[in-house]
Amino acid sequence: MRITAVNPPFITGYSRGQRSPAVTKSGTLYYPIWLAYATGALEKAGHEVDLVDAPADGKDTEQTLERINRFDPGLVIVETSTPSIESDVRFADTIAIEGRFVVLVGTHPSALPDDTLKMGDRFTGIVVGEYENPLTGLAEAIEGDKEPAGVKGLYLRQSNGEVLFTGDGERLSDLDSLPYVSSIYARHLDIYRYNNPNALYPQVMIMGGRGCPHGCTFCVFPSTLQGREFRRRSIENITAEMLWVQNNLPEVRAVFFEDDTISVDRGRLRELAESFIGNGVRISWTSNMRADVDLETLRLCRKSGLRTVCVGFESGSNRMLNNMRKGITVELSLKFAENAKKAGILVHGCFMVGTQGEDRETMRETLEFALKINPDTAQFYPMMVYPGTEAYRQALESNNLIADNWRDWLTEEGLHSCVIRTENLSSAELVDFCDYARRRFYLRPVYIIRKLWRSLLDRDERRRTFRAFSTFRKYLFRNSRRR
Repeated sequence: MRITAVNPPFITGYSRGQRSPAVTKSGTLYYPIWLAYATGALEKAGHEVDLVDAPADGKDTEQTLERINRFDPGLVIVETSTPSIESDVRFADTIAIEGRFVVLVGTHPSALPDDTLKMGDRFTGIVVGEYENPLTGLAEAIEGDKEPAGVKGLYLRQSNGEVLFTGDGERLSDLDSLPYVSSIYARHLDIYRYNNPNALYPQVMIMGGRGCPHGCTFCVFPSTLQGREFRRRSIENITAEMLWVQNNLPEVRAVFFEDDTISVDRGRLRELAESFIGNGVRISWTSNMRADVDLETLRLCRKSGLRTVCVGFESGSNRMLNNMRKGITVELSLKFAENAKKAGILVHGCFMVGTQGEDRETMRETLEFALKINPDTAQFYPMMVYPGTEAYRQALESNNLIADNWRDWLTEEGLHSCVIRTENLSSAELVDFCDYARRRFYLRPVYIIRKLWRSLLDRDERRRTFRAFSTFRKYLFRNSRRR
């Protein structure tokens, strides 16, 4: 059957697929990675799929509707996010013509399925959680004229106005069974439209595993889509995709591993690096990583092509790290940063304020900590809380969530907007601190000189730095609260 998988129109450049969806100050635009994996699973099952990424293509609602209607699918899969959910529901209702099955997927409806269904009145239902298996079963049921209620993982709108939950769906156990997501990008998308400044450009984004056993209160993917159980692709399968990219997409200069953390299993990470080296993988790679990897492993990863790691240091206060259940310490983070520097790996540091108990002293500790670590690049942001996470529940229960509607998660232009306060700090104070910390970090003469020197010596670094700075510079001196 014909199926459309659509990242619907909202704001041009809106990065719906990332953990905290928004238009970003650095020009980051994520691939619709979850939709792309689902596209691969459905194509493998024999269906004809059109993968549409409206925000990346700059397509408005009318243009997107025209493409969908021209393709005439029997099933439409609509990606969603918390800030865009009202717009997403309107879009889903618009395309839900008679004889067409329309389902919403993503973190928000997975966390709030009943509420999301009530927001619309025409679209058919919701797939809860990780959605390759439920979608494959649903497509088979529709094509075979069978009852969709027999497919696990769905919330379905009934003709009598009731909602039917079909039971918990199964997450994919054999990740090797999925086609290479890079091959899906190559067939359906323009890879030059996507970018993460922490990796060389152009790049592709893949997953080497799913699920995160760590208990951070704010992380939305383990709480709504992937779960906590760590599932992994085989070393051979990941290496084969790296070689596929290297041989079939010669224009691609980097692979970004969008795992919650690739370093859950330290021994496996070393095996992966050794496999890259032994099998002739030459392409650069970047990954998310926890601040608990040892020097030996980092050196081996660097030898295998690891260029940059994105690390959630989050706070310079052990009290705050404990409150967010991060599972690391300031001391461990300092050691990791030292080891990464010794290994020759660049570090992008993420620093967050707004955890329960945050005050001016703990924020000061975080800024001092960031300056001490001195990563290659850094971002400072108020905690973004999303339905399904413990941080969201805490904000609700403590009356520290200040948003009136889901669109409040973004400014008018689509940037992140702070929707929380703490017992000690207002939302405005959290934002002002992040603006101040950003200027303190990036406007240090020693930092500017270091970046300029590295850019002069390294052509790749020069391109990466100036590409990111071209969009980031206009926000550096601007107050984030200005709409």
